[in-house]
Amino acid sequence: MPAKSHSNRKHYDPRMLVEHPHAESPGTQRIVTINLSESPLSWLHARGHLSNRQMLAGETLRGDYESAALGPHITMTWENIPRSRRKRGASMALNRTERMMQSKHRFDSALIALGPDLSDIAWRVICVGESVPIAEREMSWPVRSGKLVLKIALDRLAAFYRIPS
Repeated sequence: MPAKSHSNRKHYDPRMLVEHPHAESPGTQRIVTINLSESPLSWLHARGHLSNRQMLAGETLRGDYESAALGPHITMTWENIPRSRRKRGASMALNRTERMMQSKHRFDSALIALGPDLSDIAWRVICVGESVPIAEREMSWPVRSGKLVLKIALDRLAAFYRIPS
């Protein structure tokens, strides 16, 4: 029996890739490629289960979580090295530690605004990356209730972060 040829088959790429602008610091921006099926939140959004506002609220919380959880520097920080010999005033931008503290404060405030009932599902799905069925099982919730509660949490987060409708 002859071997089947794979050259006639189309290559299927399960990733949903998009290019997205990313601001590294004030005044600098680069384009990053994002896999929309990478996180449970983006998976739900890519399939129409979440609105753009809900997705942005979740990504904002995740961004605060990741910024606040960064480990300490183990090498020299070049952020505050003067670029010229001229006298300069104090920098108006926040340094890394101040940005981390600010992110931690926003993250803690967002979870407080969600309350104990909604913060657990938000933290599990948005920050940790658990799928909704796994989060439901871990919290002993009925099947298919997690997505509804997550959407309520995302709406509340959107209000907290003042994301327009």
